[in-house]
Amino acid sequence: MSDRDLAAFRDTVRQWCRANIPTDWRNAQTGATDADFVAFQRDWFQRLRTAGYAVPHWPREYGGGMPIPEQIILYQELAAHDAPRLVLAFVALHHAAATLLAAGTDEQRQRHLSAILDGELWVQGFSEPGAGSDLAALRTAARRDGDDYVVTGQKVWASGAQYADWCLLLARTDPEAPKRKGISYFLMDMRSPGIAVRPIRQATGEAHFCEMFLDEVRIPAANLIGAENQGWQLAQRTLGAERGLTMLELAERLGNAGFRWLVQECRKPDACGRRPVDDGYIADRLARLEIELTGLRGLCRDLVERHDAGTVAPADASVVKLYYSELLQRMTDFGAEVCGLPGQTVLRKPMSGGWESGAWVLDFVGSWEWTVPGGSSEIQRTIIGERGLGLPREPAEA
Repeated sequence: MSDRDLAAFRDTVRQWCRANIPTDWRNAQTGATDADFVAFQRDWFQRLRTAGYAVPHWPREYGGGMPIPEQIILYQELAAHDAPRLVLAFVALHHAAATLLAAGTDEQRQRHLSAILDGELWVQGFSEPGAGSDLAALRTAARRDGDDYVVTGQKVWASGAQYADWCLLLARTDPEAPKRKGISYFLMDMRSPGIAVRPIRQATGEAHFCEMFLDEVRIPAANLIGAENQGWQLAQRTLGAERGLTMLELAERLGNAGFRWLVQECRKPDACGRRPVDDGYIADRLARLEIELTGLRGLCRDLVERHDAGTVAPADASVVKLYYSELLQRMTDFGAEVCGLPGQTVLRKPMSGGWESGAWVLDFVGSWEWTVPGGSSEIQRTIIGERGLGLPREPAEA
């Protein structure tokens, strides 16, 4: 695409943002009820869908097909205009879609991809109380019974399970196989009998995560995705969607609105009328963070472009996930430091926002969500060392 075409597209997105992003959404979503949160998220998704901005990363035949340079501009402008995030649809748009496109049958794709565009919500049923970073240690069991699988077990850290219609579920179908060999991947209807969901109240006051208890839940064999006992390999594709293309939007938000709020925080006078930004140490910290954020945004754009070209290396997504998560932690930690005692009294942050809301203490507490779940920083470093740098593998378990 020519520079003139990209400039015209940017102008179109800017005009759309000015006309469609609710100006008071942060106030309205702070302390919102679950019903108001869900209604707002559904409305925002349909606004984006109508404009053609909801699934730019999907193939054209399913409603996407936006060229990579335009995707970059889209996320830059949404971040610059402080647009709400598609929190509820995140798993559906990225994890579920990537899984279905990689290994789903034609029937599964036709059934679910169109339903996602109509508002179908998904949850990821991977982690368990004894299988977090070591996901392959999962114990939820699925046994074949006629035309169904019968599943029993427990899942945890299931984001948005209380709202979900469907679940991406990993369960062990061969208890005798090595732990990475006996896992299968299912599409589970969350309205099935035997499913109990319990939200987990977090330190920030939110209940973003849930536990799921599965008691003899019947899943039709037609809802198996991929081959039986081959779910581990497919799960890596799902996690790759989280660690790869989705990071472009998050990096733009952190480096745009998030950093802008941090600078504004540093410009607020303290009780003595002094502004932290006038302190040389604070100014130096801001400069360092801006450099790191510029690097992150460039790294994510490069990853997206190489993904489109088919030249992504095995550890590249882990590099981005590690860099983003630890930079998010450093930045929100600094925000909590400079906001002082008044920041300790902020007890709520807006729903439909990101991990950089400007409620710095809550943001910092929430930032640990990124360095532990979804593959801890230690796991990411192992992947980078072994798959990226070719270092010797860690010793196998005895």
